[in-house]
Amino acid sequence: MEKNSGEINGVVDSIVYANSQNGYTVLRLDVEDDLITAVGTMPGVGIGDELKLTGYFTKHQKYGEQFAVTDCERCQPKTTSAILNYLSSRSIKGVGPLTAQKIVELFKEKTFDVIEKQPQRLTEVKGITMAKAMKIHEEMKEANGFRDLLVFLKQYNINPQEAVRIWNVYGIKSKEIIEENPFMLCENGIGIAFSRANEIALAGNIDNVREPRTRAAILHTISYNTRNGYTCVPEEKLIDVCSAYIKEEPEYVSEVLEKMADDESVYKCTKDDDKEYVFLPMYYQAENYIAARIKMLLRYPPSVIEDIDDRIGEIEYEVGFGYARLQKEAIHKALTKGILILTGGPGTGKTTTLNAIIKILQKNNEKVLLAAPTGRAAQRMTVVTKCEAKTIHRLLEVEWKEGDKPVFKRNEQNNLRCDTLILDEVSMVDSLLFESLLKAVPLGCRLIFVGDNNQLPSVGAGNVLGDMIESKIIPTVILNEIFRQSMRSLIVTNAHRINRGEPPVIDVKNNDFFFLRNNNSKSIMNTIVDLCIRRLPKSYGYSPLEDIQILSPSKIGELGTAEINKAMQQAINPPSPEKMQISFKEKLLRIGDKVMQCKNNYGIPWEADDGSCGEGIFNGEIGILSSIDTRNKQITIDFDSKTAKYTYEDIQDVELAYCCTIHKSQGNEFEAVIIPMYNSPRQLMYRNLLYTGVTRAKKLIILIGSSDSMMTMVNNYKKTVRFTGLKEFLTEDGDF
Repeated sequence: MEKNSGEINGVVDSIVYANSQNGYTVLRLDVEDDLITAVGTMPGVGIGDELKLTGYFTKHQKYGEQFAVTDCERCQPKTTSAILNYLSSRSIKGVGPLTAQKIVELFKEKTFDVIEKQPQRLTEVKGITMAKAMKIHEEMKEANGFRDLLVFLKQYNINPQEAVRIWNVYGIKSKEIIEENPFMLCENGIGIAFSRANEIALAGNIDNVREPRTRAAILHTISYNTRNGYTCVPEEKLIDVCSAYIKEEPEYVSEVLEKMADDESVYKCTKDDDKEYVFLPMYYQAENYIAARIKMLLRYPPSVIEDIDDRIGEIEYEVGFGYARLQKEAIHKALTKGILILTGGPGTGKTTTLNAIIKILQKNNEKVLLAAPTGRAAQRMTVVTKCEAKTIHRLLEVEWKEGDKPVFKRNEQNNLRCDTLILDEVSMVDSLLFESLLKAVPLGCRLIFVGDNNQLPSVGAGNVLGDMIESKIIPTVILNEIFRQSMRSLIVTNAHRINRGEPPVIDVKNNDFFFLRNNNSKSIMNTIVDLCIRRLPKSYGYSPLEDIQILSPSKIGELGTAEINKAMQQAINPPSPEKMQISFKEKLLRIGDKVMQCKNNYGIPWEADDGSCGEGIFNGEIGILSSIDTRNKQITIDFDSKTAKYTYEDIQDVELAYCCTIHKSQGNEFEAVIIPMYNSPRQLMYRNLLYTGVTRAKKLIILIGSSDSMMTMVNNYKKTVRFTGLKEFLTEDGDF
C-alpha cells in the first residue's frame, strides 16, 4: 500500500481515543494486516467497523506516523466473518462474542437484515428472549442511525462535526426532525446558519414551517447584528428587517417575536428612549450579570487605605516629581472606592498615575494582578508598570472547548486570588469576556479599569467601557491635561486635536507626525512601499517587519488591506526557489511573511521562549511565518515570545499583516505607523477611527493621501453606534 495515498480501506482494530462531543477519534485501522493509526473526525465508529478513509499521511512529533482523516465513510460488514467480528466487538450493547457467534451461525449473511427488520426471529437463538431481541434491535437501530444521518446530511454539505452536534442534541430522531423542520438546526447551540437551513427546507419542499422559519430568521437577524457590536436590536427595526428578509408580513413577525419572548428564546427590555430592544439570551444574561456584580462590588468595597496624602507624598519623593490634581484624585478614588475607571488620551499621565497606585497598594501588602485583552497590550503593560501582566484569557486559565468556545478555570467557584485587579485597554473588552472576568473576581476585590473611551469599541459585541462611564454610578476620573514632555510630540497633540474636531498640525517637518499630500492611488501605493523598504529603514533604522505597520481604514478598495498586502509581499518577500509557499482560498503565504491571526483559536499549540507550553492563539496576534512542512501539512509561526504550530486546516484564519485594518490594530502599538487617506468607504470615515489609528504610533506616523479625506474623518463625530443594554441595567433599581 502506498504511504502517501489519499484513501485507505480497513477494519477498526481498536479505539485509542474518542470524543463524543466533537467526533474527534484516534484509532488503529487494520489495512491489509498493517495497523495504521488514523486521527480525525470519525464520529460513531466502533471496533469491527469497516471504514473508507480519505486523507493524508503525516508524522506527529510524539506519536509518529498517522493518517490524518478528512472524510470518513463507514461500510456495513457483508461477509459472515466480518459480521461476526463486528458483533463480537461489543459495538452493539447486549451482544458479546458468544451471543454473536450463535446469531451469525444461524442467520449468516442475513444477520443484519434480521436484526433490523425481523428482530422477533432473534428468539430462535437459544438464550435470547423477546425483550432482549427488541433491545438488540433498538441498539442496532441507533448504531445505524448516526451512519444514516451522515449520509443524509452529506447531500446538504453538512460536515461530520456539525452532524455530531446535531446527533448530540436530537439523537435517533435527528433525520426525522430535520425533514420536518430544518430550522431546528439553527437552535440549541448547533450553529447551522439560517441560509443553510432555508436551503434544506427549499430542497425538500417542506411544508408547515412558516413559524419555525420566522423564529429562525429572527434569531439570525439578531445574531448577525452582534457582529456589528450590538448586544440588542430595536424591536421595530428587527421586525422590519426580518419581514423584508423572509418576505413575511410584519404583523406575523411581531406575533412570533412575542411568542419567543414568552418562552425566553429572546429577551426584551425598554431603554431610555422608551423603545423596546430585543436580546439573545446570552447577551441579556451577560449584561445583567455585569451590572449586578458591579453593584454588589460597589456595595461591599475593600477596606479604605488610610493616610493617602502621606503615601502620595512618599511616592512623589521616590519618583522625583509631583502629581497633578486629577492624578491625585484618581489615586484617592482607587484607594477609597471599590471600583475606579481611569480614562484619558495619550500623554495625559494614565501610566504614571497607575504606577503610583500600584506602588501604594504593594507597600500596603496587597496582591495586585494586572491584565489586558491582547498579548501585546499585556506585554506593554508589563514594561511600563514593571509588574507582570497577563492576557485576560491566560489570567482566567482558559481551556479549549468544542465549538471554539472558551471555558475558564477561574470562575464563581474558583475565584482569582488577589486584593486588586487592574485591567488595561478596557475599551477592547466585549460583554461576554467581561462577564467571565467578573465571575472570577472575589467579593471585596478592588477593581481599576484603565482605557481610552475615544478609541474604537471592542471587536466583539458590547460597549463595556462607554456604558460604565455613561451610567455615572462608577467612580471615574478623566485625565485631560497633556503633560509638558508629551506636548513635544505631534502624535500626542494631533491626536487630541483630532479628538476635539480640530485640524491636525501637518506643516511641521521635524517632528513625529507627517502628512504627505497625494491624490493618486497608484502613487500612494508606490510611496507606501518605498517608505517601508527604503526610506524609513535608511532614515530611522526601522525594520519593515518588526517596527513599521501600515493601517488602512478598510479591507477593500485600491488602498485597502488586501491590495496593500499584495504589493508589500511582492516588495518585501518576493517569490524565490529557496522559499516555500502555500496558497488556499485566494490567499498566498510564503516563508518570511508577516502574518496575523484573525480569529480566536483555543486549540493551536505553542511553545514559549522560556520553554513553557500552552494552547491558544488569539485574534490580532502578529507573527512571522517561519516554516512550511508540506509532508505533514503544518506551518510554524513565530510570535513575539512564542512559536505556534498550525495545521493546514487552522491556516484559514491567518492573513498577511504588512497592512491591517485600524480595527484589528486595537491594543497594539508600533514604532512607526503609515495610514493611507484615500477613498475609503463612507461608513468608515469617522473621527474615532482616525484617532485610534494615530494613537497606535509610538514614535512616528505618516498619513499619505488627500487632506480632504483626512478632514472628512476629523469632522465626522458620529461614533460607532452600538445598541447595548449595560448602561440601563447599571442604572435601574438603585442609586449610588
